Order: sequence, then C-alpha cells, then structure tokens
Amino acid sequence: RSEEWKSSTKRETLGVLELELQRLLATSAESKLDLNRKELSGFRNLFSRFLRAKTHVDWSKIQPLPENAIRPYSQLPNYDKASIAAMLNKLVVVKLNGGLGTSMGCKGPKSVISVRNDLTFLDLTMQQIQTLNKTYDVDVPLVLMNSFNTDDDTQKLLKKYANVKVAVHSFCQSRYPRVNKETLMPIVSDIESADHEAVLRLQYCFLSNIDNMGATVDLNILNFVLHSPDAPEFVMEVTDKTRADVKGGTLIQHENRLMLLEIAQVPKDYVDEFKSVSKFRIFNTNNLWVHLGAMKRNVEAQTLEMEVIVNPKHLDRGVDVIQLETAAGAAIKNFKGSCGE
Repeated sequence: RSEEWKSSTKRETLGVLELELQRLLATSAESKLDLNRKELSGFRNLFSRFLRAKTHVDWSKIQPLPENAIRPYSQLPNYDKASIAAMLNKLVVVKLNGGLGTSMGCKGPKSVISVRNDLTFLDLTMQQIQTLNKTYDVDVPLVLMNSFNTDDDTQKLLKKYANVKVAVHSFCQSRYPRVNKETLMPIVSDIESADHEAVLRLQYCFLSNIDNMGATVDLNILNFVLHSPDAPEFVMEVTDKTRADVKGGTLIQHENRLMLLEIAQVPKDYVDEFKSVSKFRIFNTNNLWVHLGAMKRNVEAQTLEMEVIVNPKHLDRGVDVIQLETAAGAAIKNFKGSCGE
C-alpha cells in the first residue's frame, strides 16, 4: 500500500509539472520555441530521475576499484614530438565559466577575478592557449560554457581578446528552474534562452574549471587517449586526497561500474568514512578528457544519465527550494573504458 501511494503521488506530481512546463513554454518567443522545448524536456527528464532515484548511494554496494581503473601518470607511453601538432589539431579546450565570484568578493563572473599581476582567470586562460598555439603552430580552439549569470558579461569581455591568436567560442548552458521544497513545483519566470554555437568537428575535448590554473593541456594524456590500443572514451584526472580535500568527489566501483561519488550522495552515517584519506585516497580534479564522438553517441541515444544531486537553498523571499544538479564527472560511468589518471 505504501509503495502504491508513493507511486501514485509521483505520477500526480509529474502531471502537475507537465502543466506548469506547458504554461512556461507558452511564454517563449517563437524564434526560441524549438530550443526551449528541448531545454524543458531535459528538465522533465532530470526531475523524473529525481523522483525515481534514491538521494544517497547504497553504501553496501561500493566495491574496490578494479585493476587499471586508475592509470599511473608515470606509466603513460611517451609521445612522438613530431606528432604534437597533429594531436593538438584534434583537441578543443572547454572551460566551465558559469560561476559567479561572490564567495571571493566579486559581483561578476568568477573568471574576471584578478589572480596575479592584475591578470584575471580568463586572461591567463587565453595566454595559456595562445602560447600552446604559437609554440606548436596549431589552432586549438577555446570554448567557454557560460551560464545565464555570466554570459552577457563574458560576451563583452571577449572583445578585448580580438588580437589574441585563439579561436574563442561560447555557449550558454541549460537553464533549469529551481523546485519548491514543499510542493515540488518549479519556480519559474518567462523563458529567455541563448543560442548554442555549432559543435566543433574535433576528436577530443579537455574540460576543466576556469579558475583552475593548473588545468593545462597535457601532451602525455592527449597522446594516451588518441593512440593507445585500449584508449578510454573518458579520462578523469585525479590526485591524492589531502586533509584539505576530504569533501571532494572520489571514484568508486558501484554495481560493477566506475562512478563519481560526491559528498552530497553519502549517507550521513558514512560521511566520516567518506572523508577518510586512507579508504578513499583520490579525489576528482574535474579535469576531464572526453571523446566527442562517444559523447554525441550518448546524447543522441539518451544514455548520458548522471546521478542527481539535490542542493537545498533558501531564497531571499523566504522560500526553501532545491536545485537539481549533476556533476560533469558523473558522466564517467556512461563511457567505454573510462578511467582515472
């Protein structure tokens, strides 16, 4: 009876949600209708998974990492210096540029915070890619994944890099509504969406946070993903966990698949165990190497499922909401031969 009631309640919730989404779609400009229909379909899918999924991982099903789940960096094969340009011309660098710098005392995008000698995260990123392109006479493009919070400011800032030898593209990530914690209904306003840039026809992308200045193109890893006989479709750069990193996500084996485990998914009785640097020795740097063809395959087949992270928030107007999130690294379980590096 209890399970029947829960199932019935979830069906009713989805039914009411559908009405709310149709009302929201009616506010869309005609030119954006197809794009916004896809965006809301994505939110519907995420919300359905939120209703179906357990909030926390089943701790009893965590298994030891299998052999070769983590490839030691020191054991990567050497690359041929003559092939560097050819390798780099198959790469696109993607920077996650959706965050605001409020926690660092900045009102705008985090990427405009001055880091060193009055240079911002975005300045230094542009310098890194430009140096790479000049050194090897290549044209590695940079793609910025903005959010609705950062897109307008970023577009204005990009004008100052007109003479930099870097092809810069940007797109705005999906904008999903927050959900009222009590009613589970979306808190919505009228739709306003940005157009996406065309997908670049390259082979691999290197994705990282824009405020991680250590996230640079590594030729050893690029050579590994391009030329190894057992080349993985997805590589996550990991490093040893220190006391400062105990809350960071880690790789586990769960139900016979490699999986990213974030602290929000850990049952409260096991949080201390999760923070143990002896049991969970590595953490995710969020430097990710992904085969673009494999990503396209997963997206088109709708098999790119990632664990839903529930992030509770309190709005200024006194409403408690939940923000449904997914971590980029959580995609690792959907790709063939995935590993940590």
